[in-house]
Amino acid sequence: MRKLLTLIIVVLSSQLFIIKNAYSQTLLILGDSLSAGYNMPIEQSWPSLLPLQLEKLGKVTEVINGSISGDTTGNGLNRLPTLLSQHKPSYVLIELGANDGLRGFPPQKINANLEKMFAQIKATNAQPLLMQIQVPPNYGKRYSQTFGSLYPKLSEKHDIPLLPFFLEEVIVKPEWIMKDGLHPKPEAQPWIAEFMAKELVPYLK
Repeated sequence: MRKLLTLIIVVLSSQLFIIKNAYSQTLLILGDSLSAGYNMPIEQSWPSLLPLQLEKLGKVTEVINGSISGDTTGNGLNRLPTLLSQHKPSYVLIELGANDGLRGFPPQKINANLEKMFAQIKATNAQPLLMQIQVPPNYGKRYSQTFGSLYPKLSEKHDIPLLPFFLEEVIVKPEWIMKDGLHPKPEAQPWIAEFMAKELVPYLK
């Protein structure tokens, strides 16, 4: 009986080792409701659909969705050390800032939070990736322009890839947007996953 139990443990351990090593790299997505599967089952969210799209493009990648609805850059900064320690990602895609902008937070503070996240990620030898975020123009031309421009400036300053804001492609299709006018519906998630996979591939091993 003891030999049988030992054999079962060895087999299970081997299977877990194979599964773990099937992924040569891990991508952590640190985002807000745009990536957290807002008002839908999490398995329908684009990060859940992303691994299959990446595999189709030849990039076998484990995707960890560390996104929480309502998160700001400050929230992300506070949660990041635990996520890095727990998942040890190869890459971290930061999709944060929309809630900062909607609350009118100072761009300087958003900038500082993002730079601190870059430093934390690089300290673990992972590669940070940054998604462009925009706020609606009704927040004032000056604020909207200042907010939007800080992302490409940070990308250039820290030599970090800047990925396009997928919401700009989705929001022009009313059938893909929820009644709040901000969040993509489940029907939009497969397209977002395919779009993001194509954008991510050049930066993955």
